[in-house]
Amino acid sequence: MTTHRTRRTAPPPLVVTRVADHQWHALENDEVIGRGHAAHRPDGRVFISVDAWHDTAFAALAETLLADLPGPLHTVVDENDTELTSKWREFGFTVGRAEWEYEVPTDPAVTGLGAALPPADVAVVPYGAADEARLRALDRTIRDEVEAAAGWRTMPAEVRPLPPGVTVVDPTKYTVAEAPDGAYLGLLRLATATRRPRIGLLAVRTDARRRGIARALLADVLNTLHRCGAQAASAEVDEANEAAKALFDGIGARRVNRALELAR
Repeated sequence: MTTHRTRRTAPPPLVVTRVADHQWHALENDEVIGRGHAAHRPDGRVFISVDAWHDTAFAALAETLLADLPGPLHTVVDENDTELTSKWREFGFTVGRAEWEYEVPTDPAVTGLGAALPPADVAVVPYGAADEARLRALDRTIRDEVEAAAGWRTMPAEVRPLPPGVTVVDPTKYTVAEAPDGAYLGLLRLATATRRPRIGLLAVRTDARRRGIARALLADVLNTLHRCGAQAASAEVDEANEAAKALFDGIGARRVNRALELAR
């Protein structure tokens, strides 16, 4: 009787390689089975993400990113994705903050913003018409005020990497509130290239708050979107920002998702 022994073949090696600035691939038999990415945000934070076919590839990519990049590092996960959250926790990540995603109706009959006017001494400069120099000055003032208080990390996530010091990429994406002396008091940034129009930033100077300026900016933008046929917009609000939550809850916006920002 002849016994045949089956030769076991070693599994193909998994290799992680850096393919470009801030991009990594996990390869198995020269086939891409996972991708890693790092985004340097305007506030200086580095956010990483991993998309992999299986746990081994995820772990290999995560280990490589953590070794290649200086800390602290951040990532964002859907609250309902407990599996992904657990994977990042295994690498030492903990919850730093939470952010609500809102679905914001545009119909003034729903929002109640049809008659929401700015204060008598404030004018709303419509979407795309802001003066670039004054807009950049307002943006810098607001950022400095937020950083001195709650910290810019509490603002909605900004995903586009920008050169150092650049915080306004496209001035045509803004609606602003203007004082009689021409100074800008508040701004709303709207992205329209996404599947649903996205309110990326809504902020008012500290000395101009509690006058209904944020509400007036929202009214102008949402009413315009409604006239253009958009039924809803999206917005992200830090869970700890009670004033912002009250504003969006008060116009009939619906909380549709809760994202967790993890940090290591």
